[in-house]
Amino acid sequence: MSADKSERIYVSGPSVTDLEIQYVAEAARTAWFDKAGVFNSRFEKAFADYVGVPFAASLPSCTSGLHLSLAALGVGPGDEVIVPDLTWIASAAPISYVGATPVFADVDPDTWCLSAESFASCITPRTKAVIPVDLYGGLPDYDAILAVAEAFGIPVIEDAAEALGSQWRGLKAGSLGRTGVFSFHGSKTMTTGEGGMLVTGDEKLFARVQFLRDHGRIPGDVSFVNAEVAFKYKMSALQAAFGLGQIERIEELIAKKRKIFSWYSKRLGGVPGLTLNAEPEGVLNSYWMVTVVLDASLGLPKAELMRLFKERNIDTRPFFSPLSSIPAYAETEQGRLAAKRNTESYALAPWGLNLPCGLDMTEAKAERVCTTLFDILHARTGR
Repeated sequence: MSADKSERIYVSGPSVTDLEIQYVAEAARTAWFDKAGVFNSRFEKAFADYVGVPFAASLPSCTSGLHLSLAALGVGPGDEVIVPDLTWIASAAPISYVGATPVFADVDPDTWCLSAESFASCITPRTKAVIPVDLYGGLPDYDAILAVAEAFGIPVIEDAAEALGSQWRGLKAGSLGRTGVFSFHGSKTMTTGEGGMLVTGDEKLFARVQFLRDHGRIPGDVSFVNAEVAFKYKMSALQAAFGLGQIERIEELIAKKRKIFSWYSKRLGGVPGLTLNAEPEGVLNSYWMVTVVLDASLGLPKAELMRLFKERNIDTRPFFSPLSSIPAYAETEQGRLAAKRNTESYALAPWGLNLPCGLDMTEAKAERVCTTLFDILHARTGR
């Protein structure tokens, strides 16, 4: 097949304006000495206000936010933490960092997020936390999950890495647990290049997080006599300045993401054999990724479909594989148990694909992606 000469369509990408550039330039000039934390403080306050919580800590990654959440809650060796099987490894790796055991629960077939029923069935006397994941901008049934967590006294750490701007019954994603964590990776709806944020409404827990992210220094310490061995998890002023510009534009960015999804939904919604991201009653989905799951009867697994899109100069991403299936966890006891138990995760993962939905998307680009998908399906099925 000859090379496709049409414009390459990337799967994701940011929106950057003069505002972010202006703030970063100002930080480069001024954010030193006694003003070193000014942009971090401004960014944290603006972000906390947006999410609707009192406390926020800017971090180098969302992964560090999960790590700090677990450490601040005292989770450690001998403990178990429940996490959905169908997510990126960053949702589970921090459980391993603190010496605890990740327990992989199944997902709901419609939302693709943690199933409250599976969560409840995975609880043991060793369960010390649960990490629901707001997958691709979608949300699990938080009423059910929070009810289970409260009944068993299990802290909820909300992995909202992919869901900034999503809402559950009017509450912003990230505000639903003891802590909420976000990612500002370059692919996310808002970005700082790399980076993350931890938010919470728990003042005591927040103080512990602040202590742990600064090498175990007591606030105000100038003698460099650390009270504990802890971590170095801080965001630079330049990243915070960029993030400040992005959070000031967040409604615009989320509106664009929802517009992009509407272009796809207009063409792909209701097509037999294709399922797009869910938005159940009471949920506002910010659609970080536009995701399509093909019916298995079409016989087009994600790797092959990605290859066919790539031949046509269109980038895609695979739906996450179950954590219990990947080499990092497959041979663990919990990995083997989950592989037998989590039928929904294993039914979804082989057939899902993230379609191009970066903030540079146009309706014409979305139309080309949809037409290409229909062409591929026609060549395969004759329909």
